[in-house]
Amino acid sequence: VWVDAAAQIFFSLGPGFGVLLALSSYNPFTNNCYRDAIVTSLVNCLTSFMSGFVIFTMLGYMAEKRNVNVEDVARDKGPSLLFITYPEAIANMTGSTFFAIIFFVMMITLGLDSTFGGLEAIITAVMDEYPEYLAHRRELFVLGLVVVCFLGSLSTLTNGGAYVVKLLEEFGVGSSIIAVGFLEAIAVSWFYGITRFSNDIKSMLGYYPGLFWKVCWVAISPAFLAYIIVSSLLKPPPLQLFDYKYPDWSITVGYIIGASSFMWIPIYMRLAVCLRPERTIMPEIHADSLNMSPVP
Repeated sequence: VWVDAAAQIFFSLGPGFGVLLALSSYNPFTNNCYRDAIVTSLVNCLTSFMSGFVIFTMLGYMAEKRNVNVEDVARDKGPSLLFITYPEAIANMTGSTFFAIIFFVMMITLGLDSTFGGLEAIITAVMDEYPEYLAHRRELFVLGLVVVCFLGSLSTLTNGGAYVVKLLEEFGVGSSIIAVGFLEAIAVSWFYGITRFSNDIKSMLGYYPGLFWKVCWVAISPAFLAYIIVSSLLKPPPLQLFDYKYPDWSITVGYIIGASSFMWIPIYMRLAVCLRPERTIMPEIHADSLNMSPVP
């Protein structure tokens, strides 16, 4: 339950996906990131809270209509809840055609919005890392990225596409994205250093972050994320879709897919160290804070 809850928070707020880093890189240097973080988290919590009322109202109505318990209706999850149970409830409403149209338009816009954000995270990161090669080839790079994503998603449109989606849902997200967030927390608070990070915030906002935030960054957040990752690995969920149980080899493939989300972080770090003349990052680790200033 905790793994699913943490994964939902990651999906709602977007840490670990790179979208927040990519979009925030376009903000002014003195943008109040503290205010943005608080407001975004509160709005997300309130939205999720209100969504719970809407969803369980529909589930209660369907349970009454089918003469079953709410738990029996709630067993429908994922695509079944989205494309079967919920539309069935809408079909029994007054003005069902109108509400069905805006419901599926909402689903399309949500999918496009998530796609735009995910692609922009990749585009911004790669363009910033290799500007000498891609500065004048942005359109070609975006085209190539979109084509690769399109070809990779074709497997989900086949007769067995639902099983591919289930495999990606269980292993492609969740613990793997939480692992990315764990590595980011370790990199910033332990390697870069909480003191330098606090100095950077001071240069942007004009004041230092409080002790509570420092303790969260250094200890609480990494410990909580590590606990969730270990718990999910010790008790993996059964991989099953309807009455079909996945073979053992597919679970191995799932773990490989999940590891591919974060394994490149230590690999790229090691590669970057090997390409340095001194073959070490210790001078940067022990150096003082950078003299940050707005980019003209």
